[in-house]
Amino acid sequence: MPDDVADEKAKTLLALGANIEKVRPASIVDKKQFVNLARQRALEFGNALNPIMIGADTIVTTDTHDTPVFNDPFAEEEQNQKPRGFFADQFENRSNFDTHYEETGPEIWRQTNGRIDAFVSGSGTGGTISGIGRFLKTMTHDLKVILADPEGSGLYNKVKYGVMFDPKEAEGTKRRHQVDTVVEGIGINRLTKNFQMGLPTIDDAFRITDKEAVAMSRYLVQNDGLFLGSSSACNLVACIKLAKQMKWKEKQVIVTIL
Repeated sequence: MPDDVADEKAKTLLALGANIEKVRPASIVDKKQFVNLARQRALEFGNALNPIMIGADTIVTTDTHDTPVFNDPFAEEEQNQKPRGFFADQFENRSNFDTHYEETGPEIWRQTNGRIDAFVSGSGTGGTISGIGRFLKTMTHDLKVILADPEGSGLYNKVKYGVMFDPKEAEGTKRRHQVDTVVEGIGINRLTKNFQMGLPTIDDAFRITDKEAVAMSRYLVQNDGLFLGSSSACNLVACIKLAKQMKWKEKQVIVTIL
C-alpha cells in the first residue's frame, strides 16, 4: 500500500493478520508503483507458473503446485480451499464499472423512486461515478452527474476543459509527490479504464480544498453524529456547491456516496 495512507488503515489490516508492504507513491509506469507491486506479489504468492487469469487484468494464484482444475468438482473444491494470491486491478478491471452499472445504480434509482436530480461522487478508480452515472443517465437525461475532486488531482480539469492537468504540475512547480492533499481514496492524475467509460456522462466538476474537506468532516461529527473520512466530506461539500450554484430550494434530490 502507498506509505502516505492513513495509519489507521494499516493498523486495521495488521490486526486482521495481514502482512503490509509500504511503498512510495510513484508513476503508474514505475515498477515500484504499488499497483505493479501488488500484481507481482499475487504472482509470487503461489504457483506463478499457472496463474489463473480472469479477463485481461485479474490474477488469481494458489499455493498448490498443481495445474488449476476447472472440470473436476472435487479437485476444484480442494484447490479452492488453499490460500490464494488475488490481484483485482480495480483501476482497470471493468468489473468495477459493471457492478455499479448493474447493481448500485439500479438500487439508487429504486430507493429514490426515480426522483433524482443529481448524483455527486469523487473518483479514485472511477468505477463508482462512471457506473452509477451511466446507468442513471439511461433512466433520465435531466439528471446531473457531478465530480467532486480534491486538490492535486487532474480529473477536475479533464471534465471542465478536456485536459488532464493540475496547476500544481505546471512547469517549474511540479512537486516531488504528485498529489499533495490530506484527502484519501479519490483524486488521480491519470485516466483509468473505469473513469473513461463514464467520462462522457459527467456534466460538471467541483474542486474541493483540504480546508473545505476538513471543515465538513468536523461539522458532520458535531452536528450529525457521522464520523466520516475525507473523501466523503469532499462529496458533501460538492453537493452544497451544486445546490448553491443551481439555486435549488424546491426539494430537489441530490444523491452521493459516503
